[in-house]
Amino acid sequence: MMDGGAITLTDFSGAGFGLIGLAGAVGVGLVFLQAALAKLRHRELLSGVIANYRLLPAALVGPAALLLAPVELAVSLGLLLGGHWLAALAAAVLLVIFAAAIGINIARGRSQIDCGCGRSQLRQPLSWLLVGRNLALAALLAPRLAGLPNPISTTTTDLAIALAGGLAVFLIVQLFNAIGALAGSPLAASRR
Repeated sequence: MMDGGAITLTDFSGAGFGLIGLAGAVGVGLVFLQAALAKLRHRELLSGVIANYRLLPAALVGPAALLLAPVELAVSLGLLLGGHWLAALAAAVLLVIFAAAIGINIARGRSQIDCGCGRSQLRQPLSWLLVGRNLALAALLAPRLAGLPNPISTTTTDLAIALAGGLAVFLIVQLFNAIGALAGSPLAASRR
């Protein structure tokens, strides 16, 4: 509880962490929703983006491209409709896989390929910041994975706070992606 205006650790136990988990689920759910919709709009490019990572055998690139957007869409809906632990697990696994794929390509010296995680107008080269972003998003899902109580049953205020927090997470990720894409653009390179 609040003690003279200070927040104590008891404020973040049980339902408090559940509230943080729901905010994380909403934010990550919006990120996955935006990513899935972008992939569906640009289906013809997705096979090339996946192939460019050079991690899957050629025979698996097509099926991966076909399945990725619907899987991301299903994960986003699971996260946005209450942050079910199974959706949180699927999202965390996907985020760790994406982080590993980016990290492997950076280690191979292939950081100039497009990550495929932004809008087509904002191509973004691979970076360790992207790896960190994906791992941070996965970490936001930890309270949902821990099975902490869902704060929806508490108050409308708690739900509004979780939704506002989730929207903030989503907007920060969008800003991060835009800055990363602009920093890696030819215009930025010519100014160096």
